[in-house]
Amino acid sequence: MPDEVPRAGAAQLRQRALLLLTRREYCRAELRKKLAAEAESAEQLDAVLDALQDERLLSDPRYAAARVAARARRYGDARLRQELRQQGVGDEDIAAALPQGGDESGRCRAVWARKFGALPETAEERARQMRFLQYRGFSGEAIRRVMRGADSE
Repeated sequence: MPDEVPRAGAAQLRQRALLLLTRREYCRAELRKKLAAEAESAEQLDAVLDALQDERLLSDPRYAAARVAARARRYGDARLRQELRQQGVGDEDIAAALPQGGDESGRCRAVWARKFGALPETAEERARQMRFLQYRGFSGEAIRRVMRGADSE
């Protein structure tokens, strides 16, 4: 049938995985999901992914570090942690990658300054600014420091 996706052999599956990995980093779960439709079996797919991990071409810790580095300027640790978990990255890899994003309070202040630049004058404005920073995934302590107008350490 023309609608049917042709199944790939192990060599073709590896080729497709390498093509994807040359464009950007992927975590194992994300790459598994992308290649699942092309694999003949789950065992074949796992074998290809295991081989890529053994060759250090596929690495969840490296993916987590790259993701944190790319998104830390705009988001807090809670949001970064949630995004990485949704992608299938393990908690150990997340915990190792988050400190690479830098000081959360400083990032929170920078995001706040770009968006607002001035401390709120009314309670409604204060609540709006705090909600924005909470949505971005910053901790309550980081938000309180910004709202107090304290300089980041």
